[in-house]
Amino acid sequence: MASVSVIVPVYSGEKYLERLVEEVQSLRTSWEVSDAPINLVELIFVDDAAIDNSPTLADSLAEKHPWVTVIHLSRNFGQHAATVAGVLHSSGDWVVTLDEDLQHKPDRIEEMLSRAVQNNDDIVYARPEKKAVHGKAWRDGSSRRFKQLMEWLTGTPTLHLVNSYRLMRGSIARATASVCTHNTYFDIALTWFTQSISALEIPMRDERFSSTGKSGYSLKKLIQHAQRMLFSSQLRFLSIGLWIGFVLFLLSIIAGIYFVIIRITAPEAIGVQGWTSLFVAICASAGLISAMLGICMQYLSTLVLKAHGRPTFFVIDRSSDGAILSWLNSKNSESAASKIA
Repeated sequence: MASVSVIVPVYSGEKYLERLVEEVQSLRTSWEVSDAPINLVELIFVDDAAIDNSPTLADSLAEKHPWVTVIHLSRNFGQHAATVAGVLHSSGDWVVTLDEDLQHKPDRIEEMLSRAVQNNDDIVYARPEKKAVHGKAWRDGSSRRFKQLMEWLTGTPTLHLVNSYRLMRGSIARATASVCTHNTYFDIALTWFTQSISALEIPMRDERFSSTGKSGYSLKKLIQHAQRMLFSSQLRFLSIGLWIGFVLFLLSIIAGIYFVIIRITAPEAIGVQGWTSLFVAICASAGLISAMLGICMQYLSTLVLKAHGRPTFFVIDRSSDGAILSWLNSKNSESAASKIA
């Protein structure tokens, strides 16, 4: 039987944790009564030095429900670090991360799991059917544009799918978490282990923003996310700069030879003395500097990725997907038959 772990970073979730546990319990019970080949074994709250009464409430919920676990971080490390901590403490064959404020509904986990086993996906992101709005349009727009830019710069076509509501194979999630440093972007690191990534559009509603008018992400946090994403990626324009430098240096050599021949065979064709040698020298030096800088940046980029823990290879086991897929298909067939009846 496959198992599922749910990870929830907690920072200011006092108003939502009880309802969240109830919704997770509902999903857990539905799998149990339907004799599903999958079991929700744990809900892990990661207390990221919460600013309200969330830690006490989470502890009380853990006392009532044996399958609820609470991890208390020593100080506020941020959502990414809290997610990594929760993943490393998980044990499920599948790991789900979601936010504390109920915009990520647990009852959609089964749909995400269905998508994963049908397509042999290792990661499934849940994306809002409608574009999220968190205040000023320029902030939401700039966040989307930055992800698109990073997709082009890094050659990673799945960055626009990234969302904190994700379903991951446990082995990949824990392997990724184990190599993450304080400055590693978790979703970038996931792409080091698999390219089988998809997204499922589901309805989402940010209750926190609707009720308070404030987003859980400040501009400072968004900038930190962007910086972490940038430094966790290998930028392909580094190799482009390297080749531009080599081409420029080569063209300067060719131009130098050409002007020497002109100087010998038809000196009257050069109207202004000195500019040709200056032009060739500038192009040659600029090309050589660009090429050498590109080589250095490539080496530095390789060392940075090595420091972040990018693996040489990773082995994945998808053998348990068949049982889950068969159960989901039979469940869907029964549902369709009951509707017809």
